[in-house]
Amino acid sequence: MALSIEQIRSSLSDGLLSFPITDFDAQGQFQADTYKQRIEWFIEHGVSSVFIAGGTGEFFSLGLEEYQEICRIAVETVAGRVPVIASAGRSVVEAQAFVKVAEEAGCDGILLMPPFLTECPEDGVVEYATQIMQSSAIQFIYYNRANGILSAENVKQLAAQNPNLIALKDGVGNVATLNDIIKTVGDRLVYIGGVPTAEIFAEAYLAIGVNTYSSAVFNFMPDMANRFYKALRAGEKATVEAIVRDFFIPFCRLRDEKKGYAVSLIKSGAKLIGRPAGGVRAPLTMPTQEQEARLQALIEANK
Repeated sequence: MALSIEQIRSSLSDGLLSFPITDFDAQGQFQADTYKQRIEWFIEHGVSSVFIAGGTGEFFSLGLEEYQEICRIAVETVAGRVPVIASAGRSVVEAQAFVKVAEEAGCDGILLMPPFLTECPEDGVVEYATQIMQSSAIQFIYYNRANGILSAENVKQLAAQNPNLIALKDGVGNVATLNDIIKTVGDRLVYIGGVPTAEIFAEAYLAIGVNTYSSAVFNFMPDMANRFYKALRAGEKATVEAIVRDFFIPFCRLRDEKKGYAVSLIKSGAKLIGRPAGGVRAPLTMPTQEQEARLQALIEANK
């Protein structure tokens, strides 16, 4: 681990986080050279932590070998300048294998995704996460989302059982529930906003003490994403309201036109600014030409 636990917690607590899309070529295979350039571009634009192979990076469709290459390239490119957080999930055995690969590559932490498909009782989710966390000394962020949602008391239990759990990422958007978790667990964990297009929740997050969130649109509008985050933290209400009204609300309306567009539109945006990363893998689909045209207009109007 290149960075200390204190450095990782600090980076997760203050500054804009983002998840780079994963580069694929015309045949849908991982493209290492442009991915390396993308990671460097993220660092140049001041991101405080890089979350690789996450939801926006299509973790759910990656094989272990290409995941290993993604981790290696990211760690080498970032070179200790900010934390590199990889993802893990699926079954316990698969998650442990992904964690081992990320740890060996030198990643600083793991974003633990919820299990797939099956309905899960909360005590089972705690056990699932604990088995994975106790398989490694690497630091973990638990992603409270989908079929892996935990109540405040179960988050507290998970933290008590796993000293290497350092943060919780909210993927629900229920501010009352998140506030309950924060007040129950306290500063034992760092809290990160993580609903799709998290900027739309940023004001509510900040009000309950969640200072950071993951910005997917950083992939194609990093300057605007940084401007929004700085205005939010500085209390510049007029700027925040204007960007939400002029960009994020219409973007979210476009995103909600089809399932999976929280990822697909990000890849379209990257293409539209001249930093293409190929298409998405099935079961996701790319936006139509008409939808891309509306996204292009939105980008142009909010540069």
